[in-house]
Amino acid sequence: MTNENKAPASGSIVVVGGGISGLTTAIEAAEVGYEVYLVEKNPYLGGRVSQLNQYFPKLCPPTCGLEINFRRIKDNPRIKVLTMAQVEKVDGTPGNYTVAIRLNPRFVNEKCTCCGECSKVCSTEINDEFNFGMSTRKGAYLPFEMAFPARYVISQQIIGTEEAQKAQAACKYGAIDLSMQPKTMNLQAGAVVWATGWEPYDASRIDNLGFGRHENIITNMMMERMAAPNGPTKGIIVRPSDDKAPKSVAFVQCAGSRDENHLPYCSYICCMASLKQATYVRARYPEADIYIFYIDLRAPGQRYEKFYKAIKADKKVFFIKGKVAEVSEDPATKNITVVAENAVTGEKTRQTVEMVVLATGMQPTAANAKLPADLKYNADGFILNDYEKGGMFAAGCAHKPADVVSSNQNATGMALKAIHTLARK
Repeated sequence: MTNENKAPASGSIVVVGGGISGLTTAIEAAEVGYEVYLVEKNPYLGGRVSQLNQYFPKLCPPTCGLEINFRRIKDNPRIKVLTMAQVEKVDGTPGNYTVAIRLNPRFVNEKCTCCGECSKVCSTEINDEFNFGMSTRKGAYLPFEMAFPARYVISQQIIGTEEAQKAQAACKYGAIDLSMQPKTMNLQAGAVVWATGWEPYDASRIDNLGFGRHENIITNMMMERMAAPNGPTKGIIVRPSDDKAPKSVAFVQCAGSRDENHLPYCSYICCMASLKQATYVRARYPEADIYIFYIDLRAPGQRYEKFYKAIKADKKVFFIKGKVAEVSEDPATKNITVVAENAVTGEKTRQTVEMVVLATGMQPTAANAKLPADLKYNADGFILNDYEKGGMFAAGCAHKPADVVSSNQNATGMALKAIHTLARK
């Protein structure tokens, strides 16, 4: 059943995507007086940043930046947050758009106190996408500790089962409503900012790098979750095959990036992400050896260059300039041998390690599912901004690969572009 609710035209701005770019865009526009609707498909805000252990430039945890932004959103009545929401269609012209939005049921209302009693009575375990399948979660769950909004979710997978009934019965506050249905609503907006973010490239598509076939090969985002205190291993970096502390780790750069068969472009963040993750391993295991296989190491800017030099000076970190051609697994030990041609010596290099981390590239979300609006894309799926036409703009990684700092700067600019569209109408 769907209900049609039409919001009055108000010169508002719709921001699609609640990651760091969407948060920045919404806050910047709202704090100078504009009404903003922040639309997020997940049941929480924070996007990819919320999944990180630490992020540049200060190597602080997600709570550092997200907590401040969540507070600013909570304190600003001009920002209306719509989670578990997806844009179905955008019609109209700059200054006068109709945005159709589908609101999916959370089955938990605003009475939720996050007591967790609903989760305690659930026995069903479902795949936890937040941890990239490295753990499971209950059918009633809080996405992560500082999730905003601070409210549990009842998974669609248990709706209609006895588990859902148990969860509802356990709630003392009447917060669980299993009768919730999808709704649609139309918003009138003067501008739309697409901050739809990015997805890690599917490493299983890179045949020669063994992801999915060998247990001790993981991706860089899996490493972030593993190193995070609220991750599947509570911050302890271990080999997936036996939960053993790895004595040696190889980082394989450009896993699928700068490759015409996969992602032909540089994803900008991968080199720095691997250097950062090398510090995770070194901090926990001071005697571990780290091998970084790279084509070209890119450390854009003085601050990143300084960080790279500090890692390079570490006697336990070895850099090998060469593209990895293949990997193989020892069936007995589950150790991985990485084979590459050393571009400096011309020799074939074989290095056996206990764990491998693939620096998979950044792919725009729109590359796999085009957005329901009149937008232009480049060949790789990034949204092209048409400033002359105006009205709709892409921010952050929806527009190009970027780190958190660059995404924030770009998002501020897109907030101004959206405001300019309203101001001239």
